[in-house]
Amino acid sequence: MPGSLITLTFNGPVWVASDMHLGPNGPATLEAFLAFLQGAAEGACALLLPGDVFDAWVGDDELDAPAPWLQEVVAGLRAAGARIPVYLAGGNRDFLMGGRLAEATGTHRLPAPALIATDAGKFLLSHGDELCTDDVEYQQFRAMVRDPQWQAQFLAQPLAARQAMARQLRERSMAEKSRKAADIMDVNQQAVEAALRAHGVTRMIHGHTHRPGRDVFEMDGRRCERWVLPDWDLDDPADPRGGWLEIDRDGPAYHDIAPER
Repeated sequence: MPGSLITLTFNGPVWVASDMHLGPNGPATLEAFLAFLQGAAEGACALLLPGDVFDAWVGDDELDAPAPWLQEVVAGLRAAGARIPVYLAGGNRDFLMGGRLAEATGTHRLPAPALIATDAGKFLLSHGDELCTDDVEYQQFRAMVRDPQWQAQFLAQPLAARQAMARQLRERSMAEKSRKAADIMDVNQQAVEAALRAHGVTRMIHGHTHRPGRDVFEMDGRRCERWVLPDWDLDDPADPRGGWLEIDRDGPAYHDIAPER
């Protein structure tokens, strides 16, 4: 029997985007994201952001004295959320987003994973890091930081200490990626199929891997699809990029954010 997830139902175009990694050092990405929020408020019936909106989020007390870039993000999300439902889920960078952030931005918490019912049918939506099961080291780390006791101990530390730890973890993650085989950091096909079977669907959307594309495969005699969301980095001079997935009655379609040259 399929697993029991709450199904979110939408009538009209749904926009889905992840992995913006917003922070103080990405002004072009921030500008593109704010424009994207305005576009979603005008052209979508709902906006779903399944993880890594922020490059790091170490607790909702980041809102106590927000930096200018964060003030802009909060205001942009709040403006979009006043016009259409906006849903946020935590990724591997910002899983500590909490209720205070949702209240400040007028957004909704997006279950992870979530079933979404659209004009094109149902999809299983998640950040995607839980599917990278070949990366055993990362899965062990993920289990540790998702533990409520670990989170309570972490959040009890001063904000500056948490921010410093996040920077150290980011540096360690970059170093580890450089020594890992690329396929280890991608999703595991068996994990993908198990998730689809568990929830009784044939289509999935996720981010995290920064490998946008559509994967079509057979499972149990059925045609299945896996749509991967692009990451954003409009500040990369060598490879400026960003985009989102729109789902309407004709099905999913990618939209790229063309950087200004």
